[in-house]
Amino acid sequence: MTDDIKVWTNARIATMDPALIGLGVIQKGAIVARAGRIDWIGPKAELPSAFSGLPTEDLEGRWVLPGLIDCHTHLIHGGHRALEFEMRLAGASYEAIAKAGGGIVSTVSATRAASESELVASALPRLDALMAEGVTTLEIKSGYGLDLETERKMLAAARALESHRDISIAKTFLGLHALPPEYRDNRTAFVDLVVYEMLPKLAADGLVDAVDAFCEGIAFTPAETTRLFDKAQSLGLPVKLHADQLSDLGGAALGARYKALSVDHLEYTSEQGAAACAASGTVAVILPGAFYMLRETQKPPIDAFRRHGVAMAIATDCNPGTSPVTSLLMTMNMAATLFRLTVEECLLGVTRHAAQALGRKDIGVLKVGNACDLSIWSIDLPAELVYRIGFNPLHQRIRGGRVA
Repeated sequence: MTDDIKVWTNARIATMDPALIGLGVIQKGAIVARAGRIDWIGPKAELPSAFSGLPTEDLEGRWVLPGLIDCHTHLIHGGHRALEFEMRLAGASYEAIAKAGGGIVSTVSATRAASESELVASALPRLDALMAEGVTTLEIKSGYGLDLETERKMLAAARALESHRDISIAKTFLGLHALPPEYRDNRTAFVDLVVYEMLPKLAADGLVDAVDAFCEGIAFTPAETTRLFDKAQSLGLPVKLHADQLSDLGGAALGARYKALSVDHLEYTSEQGAAACAASGTVAVILPGAFYMLRETQKPPIDAFRRHGVAMAIATDCNPGTSPVTSLLMTMNMAATLFRLTVEECLLGVTRHAAQALGRKDIGVLKVGNACDLSIWSIDLPAELVYRIGFNPLHQRIRGGRVA
């Protein structure tokens, strides 16, 4: 049967294959998809005769990249925090807003009040904006419930998005995100709740792909984070970590000790933290949206990551308070402009390295056997995807070998 086979020809393909140089470019290339996976890829001149006569699309020299991956989002949430944006413009700090009862806790109230269907409906426009820029996979964190019922509701809403859109969702339980008001005077009891009740029950429900925490002075200590990660490890779940965003508590090294899939933010990460990530294979996820929105001045140690050979991913950190960003293309531009990442680093950061940050080996690289998730662009150079601002040259988004 040929109805599950598709051939694309006359393409310039950036495979992101580490076995090739740079972006792994194939000029005048062709891709064959069978049953949703890449069955053949290479120069069109070498296309096997067995594929002749099959349904073929001439891409007329367009560029093909893997489907883009947003590996750090908080897409599911209730309400918005536009008022806090105004407060920051007036000079209030992130810490001051949090201590005044704003910040994450204000979103917790709105999220607890919303139904699962309302959370799905409010998330869909944000998801659509990301998909319109070629995103085929993204991660969604919980962490705006801070009780079992709402955390379950958030993760279920994230899963439900896959039934509404042609997208792959990685679900992360961000159990230690903020201290809820009802536990303000008993943080140990809240950590116990997250570690011994929430995580095991949500994992048993099949709602957890990875476990995360916010390790920071205004959030949770390394010791509290360690308790959660020990439990995750006992359940066979990988971990990720919000680390070193506002201060250096050794978060990157802590994540590396658990062979975390990724450590994220990293503005204050030390040389030792970068070296630890390199040794453990942990991805450094760069989040320029939050840096920009918070008007921070401490930049992530990009040169240290380069020296130690740490893979760097880039993500929107889409959230209602500190990074209301729904453009991965804009995020790449910010990473290049604010942090001086190269075009190659940016493009790898939303493909191969982003897949690594999710523990996925079947996406992010165009090679035989991988999912045929493609983003097809009407551009002259891949650099245009990083260089342009507010412009989307996507021609087609392909997921599982089908136009999505």
